[in-house]
Amino acid sequence: EVQLVESGGGLVQAGGSLRLSCAASGFTFDEYAVGWFRQAPGKEREGVSCMSVNDGELYADSVRGRFTISGDNAKSTVYLQMNNLKPEDTAVYYCAAVYPGSLAMLAVNSPGVYDYWGQGTQVTVSS
Repeated sequence: EVQLVESGGGLVQAGGSLRLSCAASGFTFDEYAVGWFRQAPGKEREGVSCMSVNDGELYADSVRGRFTISGDNAKSTVYLQMNNLKPEDTAVYYCAAVYPGSLAMLAVNSPGVYDYWGQGTQVTVSS
C-alpha cells in the first residue's frame, strides 16, 4: 500500500523558514515523481514543486528562488525547504506521487496526473 505522510508545517512569521517532509512507503521511491501542492481557503489546489530522480525539479514561478525540493532515497523522503516565507504562502501543503515519474515533469501544476496523496500539513505565515 502506497502511503505519503507530510510533516513540518506550522506557524511562522513572514521572512521565516520551514522545512516540510513527505515520508513515502509502499513503492520504489526513485521510480516515481513526487510533487508538492498547496491549497489556500477558497482557492484551487496549485502545484508548488516536483521532482523525479531522472527528470530533475520544477518550481512554480511564485516560489522559485525561495523554495527548494530535495529527496533522500535512503529514507524515502522528499523535503520542501521554504525560505523567505510570505503571508500568501499560507495554505495546506500536500505531497503526491505518480509512476512513472516522467508523467509529472511536463508541468509543475498537474494535480490530475498524480495517483497518491498525503493528508496535508498546514502552513501559516503571519505578517
